[in-house]
This record gives sequence, structure tokens and C-alpha cells, in this order.
Amino acid sequence: MPLTPRPAPHGQEGRAPAESAAPPVRLTGGAVALGGRPVLRGIDLTVAGGDFVALMGANGSGKSTLVRTLVGLLPLGRGGLELFGTDARRFRDWHRVGYVPQRGSAASGVPASVWEVVASGRLTRRRPLRPLTRTDRAAITDALGTVGMADRARDNVAQLSGGQQQRVLIARALAGEPELFFLDEPTAGVDLPHQEALADTLRVLKDRGSTIVLVAHELGPLAPLVDRCVVLRDGRVVRDGGPLTDAEVHLPWHTMLGGGTGHGHGHAPDGAVDHGAPPVLSPFDRPLDSPAPDATEHPR
Repeated sequence: MPLTPRPAPHGQEGRAPAESAAPPVRLTGGAVALGGRPVLRGIDLTVAGGDFVALMGANGSGKSTLVRTLVGLLPLGRGGLELFGTDARRFRDWHRVGYVPQRGSAASGVPASVWEVVASGRLTRRRPLRPLTRTDRAAITDALGTVGMADRARDNVAQLSGGQQQRVLIARALAGEPELFFLDEPTAGVDLPHQEALADTLRVLKDRGSTIVLVAHELGPLAPLVDRCVVLRDGRVVRDGGPLTDAEVHLPWHTMLGGGTGHGHGHAPDGAVDHGAPPVLSPFDRPLDSPAPDATEHPR
């Protein structure tokens, strides 16, 4: 089903990013450890309003950990995180943030229709147990239309293919009308036709001015949408610049750009920045249980 641009979500009509507006995401010196093992170190990442950013790298490079940290599911060991200009520890406007987790399933074991699953995305916008309003129903209908699943609204979600379920999960996040949208490897295990359908969906969101952060091992049909590729290796950013081909993502940026063991900023021909990415084999410079001036605990 071809997708057509729809009006911007309620409250975002005519919204243009102002130069002085705080970026949706600003992470400085971010470090995360899981089970005492460092996974992310020294991550600096700013995502401006309306950007389409792809976080890329090999398996185990820290891409999914970074996204889970940005949406508040994992705490920072060190560093600072701001969402829309607010310290993440005090951020409460989670309706402004949408998140589609990695390899999720829309089927929870309890029989539910596609409409019901997508409707659950409105919980960030209304009080529990309150009936759906006209605004809620319009947002749900819009989300289903955006992902091309309006004709399956009454179907049991468990009967859908993996690619269709992925689109339902995206619609659920869209129903909350977020301004900032995170997707963790949405094309993993999904066939090409559904990847192309996903690309159509994200193109609509990009045209609306949404800010999108996508985790991907390879981009495929999504490549033309990407404004910027951030490549991770061993928990560090080794390249931050313009779009890359899938083959280029796996080049040894840490050596090509003058990487090594420091924080030098070598530059590739297209202006990509090397952040110096040694293998993460040692603990943080300061023990995680030791207080640090910039230590950050995350809400949720």
C-alpha cells in the first residue's frame, strides 16, 4: 500500500526548528558498564532537531546499549545526558520520546487486535483507565495509516508476519506522537518488502520533521533517508559524519582516521571525526561506586 504524507501530529503543526532550540539529544562523556564490564566509554553525541541519524557498527560495538541509555532504560556510570535541554534525571516529558526495541514482538500471549496494540501507545498521553478520546482515536488511525496497516486494524496481531508485527510496534510508538523516535535494528530478520515498507514509513516521518535515531547493522532501503552515520567500535565513537555505504561502515575507521589510544580527532576526507577507539578492556578510570563530579543516574 503506497503511503502518503499526513498532517503533522497535534501540537507540532508548523513547527520549525529554531537555531536557539536545545537539541533533542545531548550526551557528553557518556560511560556505561554492565555487570561491572565497561560497554560504552567517552561517548559524545548530539542529535539536532529533524536529524536522521544511523548508529552503526559491528555486533557488540555498543549500539543497542547506547540507545537503551538514551531512552532511560540503562543508567549512565559517568557523563551527562540532556533530552530537549533538560537533564535526563529530571526529564518527565516521555511522551515526546518514542522507542521501538530490538527484535520485539507485538504478540504478548494475550489475544489482542492490531488496533488494541497500537492504542496502548496512547498511554503516555492520557491517564490510565480513561476512555479513548476523539484525539486518541485520530492519533491511532494516523499511526496505522502511516505504517500501512490500516486495513489490518481488526486482525489478531499474533497472526501477522514478523515484518508486519514490526510495523505494528512502530505504529504503537507513533500513536504517542513523539518528536524524537528511536528504533533499534528494526530491519533485523525482516525480508526486503517489509524493509521497503519501513523505509516508506520513515520517509513520511522525516518529511514531517521528526528526529530519528536508528540502530542498524546495514541500512539497505533506509540508506537514502540517513543524514548522518555514527560508527561505534568497542564502545567508542570512531566515526561521526555523512552517510556511508554498508561496506564503508565496516572499514577500520580507528586506524584510517589516525585513531589509536588517545582522544585525537583525525578527519576523513568528508569531515568525519575520529574519536580514538582503543578496545574497551579495562575498567573506567574511576570505579563505578566512587562518586564523580559528573556522575549521572538515570530515571526509570
